[in-house]
Amino acid sequence: MGVTAVLMLPLLLLGISGLLFIYQEVSRLWSQSVVQNKVVVITDAISGLGKECARVFHTGGARLVLCGKNWERLQSLYDALISVADPSKTFTPKLVLLDLSDISCVQDVAKEVLDCYGCVDILINNASVKVKGPAHKISLELDKKIMDANYFGPIILTKALLPDMISRRTGQIVLVNNIQGKLGIPFRTAYAASKHAALGFFDCLRAEVEEYDVVVSTVSPTFIRSYHVDPGQGNWEASIWKFFFRKLTYGTHPVDVAEEVMRTVRRKKQEVCLANPIPKAAVYIRTLFPELFFAVVACGVKEKLSVPEEG
Repeated sequence: MGVTAVLMLPLLLLGISGLLFIYQEVSRLWSQSVVQNKVVVITDAISGLGKECARVFHTGGARLVLCGKNWERLQSLYDALISVADPSKTFTPKLVLLDLSDISCVQDVAKEVLDCYGCVDILINNASVKVKGPAHKISLELDKKIMDANYFGPIILTKALLPDMISRRTGQIVLVNNIQGKLGIPFRTAYAASKHAALGFFDCLRAEVEEYDVVVSTVSPTFIRSYHVDPGQGNWEASIWKFFFRKLTYGTHPVDVAEEVMRTVRRKKQEVCLANPIPKAAVYIRTLFPELFFAVVACGVKEKLSVPEEG
């Protein structure tokens, strides 16, 4: 009996692993079928996350409109997608030059985006600009630049494309936000403010457009780390603040976020928080025990913790 039990355990684990693999593959293929022939607009497609979203949706047979503020990098992305694609199953991406921080041109670019295919089925608002520093040392000019790129730019583009979705009574808008849209972290006042504003806008918009069958989704990861940055090995520091912030900083990989965006589109989720347990717990602590949260955050400021950040 004991020998049988020992032999059954590896077989059971192998069977569970196989079922999980099959489920993931079926889910991936299902996700791709959902976006096939759909017009998908991705802003800041030249960023790490933008490239991964482009890859995932292009493989799924979507008709891509890739937006970015650097034409050479857009062309490089275009070449990379075309080189590995099956022409019989994919569409040639269209490229649009767009800098969301230059809000004076967003309205005109939105018309160019609509002209690509005559409609937009899915809009992925991905563009984001970060800044780090004490509030009193961040100029109002920089504050405004952050708000233009992270808030005003995306909502101007959304407002320009929304009437088409409403008139056709179909569409989905995905905001790739950040967990800092739910809680504030020291030395990121402008960034957190822009993310709070964006989340508030799209939460309100979700209720407004539900009757038109337009879905509004928000995906809030922690920091999206670069391809080559991984948490270092070694002992954790003793400080609770450092432990929490180290966990928060290393964030999620662009591939993981892109796949979550695809799942969000397939399942038409309204809100996703893509983070490990510690940042998720911080969101709940901020709501249920604000004084404790503020005390931990203040402790971190007193220790003058320096956190490396991309961009």
